[in-house]
Amino acid sequence: MNNKTDTAVTVIGLGLMGQALAGAFMRAGHATTVWNRTTAKSDPLVAEGARLAPTIGDAFRASPLTIICVTDYHGVHELLRATGVELAGTTLINLTSGDSAQARETARWAEQRGAHYLDGAIMAVPPAIGTAEAVILLSGPGSHLEAHGSTLGALGTVTYLGPDHGLASLYDVAGLAMMWSVLNAWLQGTALLRTAGVDAVTYAPFARQIVTEVAGWLPGYAEQIDSGSFPAEVSALETDARAMAHLIEESEAVGVNAELPKLIKAMADRAIAAGHGGEQYPVLIEEFSRPRTD
Repeated sequence: MNNKTDTAVTVIGLGLMGQALAGAFMRAGHATTVWNRTTAKSDPLVAEGARLAPTIGDAFRASPLTIICVTDYHGVHELLRATGVELAGTTLINLTSGDSAQARETARWAEQRGAHYLDGAIMAVPPAIGTAEAVILLSGPGSHLEAHGSTLGALGTVTYLGPDHGLASLYDVAGLAMMWSVLNAWLQGTALLRTAGVDAVTYAPFARQIVTEVAGWLPGYAEQIDSGSFPAEVSALETDARAMAHLIEESEAVGVNAELPKLIKAMADRAIAAGHGGEQYPVLIEEFSRPRTD
């Protein structure tokens, strides 16, 4: 490719996401080295100008910045421990999905071997990589990001979360919790309305309006959680619990699965039994913050 920039990049792992990452770097003009266990996956990138490293050790030596994106952290450790891999002095950014404990453990392991390590999460599908819609979460020492921020900008919108290496993984799963909760609530409502002949397409705009309105409550509710004070400015939890009972009754009456609202009502009932019935809905953070023991 023409117009190479000064910063060379290595991408290890060429699944759909890894290919998208390498492609974005190449389009931005970075000399890009790639490596994958199955070398055939590198063929399209090599045809476009990427360099295929003959070994994983060569891949690390080719660039000051290495991105690794493989199936899991077990695969990450297996590759990092491979013969010929030298981590000292390299900046290693791990965009492999995992949990926060794995991120912190991998950071300690890599830093003990001289790597400048950042852990990350990709909040995008492969076709979005290289656009502003692709959010790349990163956590770890800020100085590591400062050294390569402009290079990483080729991937999308880079969001730095702080020095704790586990934060990117935690934000990732927190985002998944939001995504599935919104979708599950929509599916519950869709199932209810279908019993009256209302199709999903008809209900979707109303559901979107509700989601937007509820999202507007979050800043104020967040202040209540952080302050530990939950005055019932809009509705008391005991009032919400009565509405939950109505949702359960209606679902059962029309033959719709009521497991999800029953689960939420059980949590609300525990909070009410603990004396929080007169407080506002965010007081349920206490239920979400402790695991069930039975």
